Amino acid sequence: MQHYELFIDGESREATDGEWFPTDNPYLGTPWAQIAKGTSQDVDDAVRAADRALRTGPWAELTASARGALLRRLGDTVTAHARDLAELEVRDNGKLFTEMHGQVAYLAEWFHYYGGLADKIEGSVPPLDKKGYFAYTRKEPVGVVAVITPWNSPLLLLAWKIAPALAAGCTVVVKPSEFTSASTLVLARLFHEAGLPPGVLNVVTGFGQDVGAALVEHPLVRKVSFTGSDATGRRINESAARDFKHVSLELGGKSPNIVFADADLEAAVNGAVSGIFAATGQTCIAGSRLLVQTGVHDEVVGRLVELAGTARMGDPMDEATQVGPITTPAQYAKVLDYIGIARREGARLALGGRAAARGGWFVEPTVFTGVHSSMRIAQEEVFGPVLAVIPFEDEDEAVEIADDSRYGLGAGVWTSDIGRAFRMADLIRSGTVWVNTYRAVSYLTPFGGFKDSGLGRENGIAAVAAYLEDKSVWINTGAPTGNPFVLR
Repeated sequence: MQHYELFIDGESREATDGEWFPTDNPYLGTPWAQIAKGTSQDVDDAVRAADRALRTGPWAELTASARGALLRRLGDTVTAHARDLAELEVRDNGKLFTEMHGQVAYLAEWFHYYGGLADKIEGSVPPLDKKGYFAYTRKEPVGVVAVITPWNSPLLLLAWKIAPALAAGCTVVVKPSEFTSASTLVLARLFHEAGLPPGVLNVVTGFGQDVGAALVEHPLVRKVSFTGSDATGRRINESAARDFKHVSLELGGKSPNIVFADADLEAAVNGAVSGIFAATGQTCIAGSRLLVQTGVHDEVVGRLVELAGTARMGDPMDEATQVGPITTPAQYAKVLDYIGIARREGARLALGGRAAARGGWFVEPTVFTGVHSSMRIAQEEVFGPVLAVIPFEDEDEAVEIADDSRYGLGAGVWTSDIGRAFRMADLIRSGTVWVNTYRAVSYLTPFGGFKDSGLGRENGIAAVAAYLEDKSVWINTGAPTGNPFVLR
């Protein structure tokens, strides 16, 4: 049984209370490591270390160019340790090694990209309408950033947050999910060994009610960046608002994947399978609603059931495995509960619908037909391998059904009509619209949601701005003092 300690101010250490909690291997359904159970005191220590690093010491003294070079070195460090980090992710969250290795290897690009942007952060000299004054603007780091990450893609989603934060000059305290903490702790140590100064990146592991709440409420934290459920995001937003903290929230989704009759149906079915059964459906952008035009509905469902029915479940470290386990026991129970809800509401089971008889927390790829938008299976985020198929007649109805959700994170459109592709992309209220593809992401393009899917955007050039404050500086170069009671 391995033990993973907190990482604060450049050092690994036990939690203040000396307590630990287990982390499970979802494939085996048994604990494999012990994680330090942090306290509010540990949070305070970490935030104060981050605040010191922000104001004094090596990090505060780095030029923007030197900061960028350091970020690029962190990216190289990730590349050098990608396989080991991916194996840790698989052991902790049960996702396929082939996916996790690809994700971890790719996340180096975030550090390379934002490392390149670090010395492109510029102020300005605005022209003034007043004589005798000179003004310029500065962009300064917002301060200590609290980063709270989920269990489905811990390192990739961590990189989305800390790479632009570090490029902006901020310091960070991370609270990873209590279900998948090990890889974040290891990455923090690797970054320290690569030259990241003490206090710049700290990790406090534990539970939301202890560590998460203390971190969000800490007076020295000036920004909170969170990925997770909309219920938790709402509580974080309300708590952060009391101190006027900056907030970025990447929350849930109930994404529509829309197949028109003129689509390449083979590609569309592959896209539908990728959208919901890849990652065992445990992704915020899961295409959990498949909208199919009535003329091809039965054919698409038939092809879908045939393809999804061949999916191989098993050991996520085996490259032949296509569907891994559900990550946590609570999520496993939730997915099975939603399958029961769909049946009781009258949806027709076309595939799966059962727990798989294996050692871990496996649920068969599941397809429901006869679904309409008022059903809970069409409105609520399941976060598992469960697909709701909904028929539609034309573009207007497709848009109406697609937008009949409190979420707006992702959407897919499958069509051979380029005009329709543009029309649908314009009309659907979603942060990302994929046309004839699904689940494509990049460090170059903004990611985030409309409505209850969150606030703000990650990735792309604009993401750095979320970690910066604008400051205006005025210098009197000869203007008369004038009347002190009159605005100049």
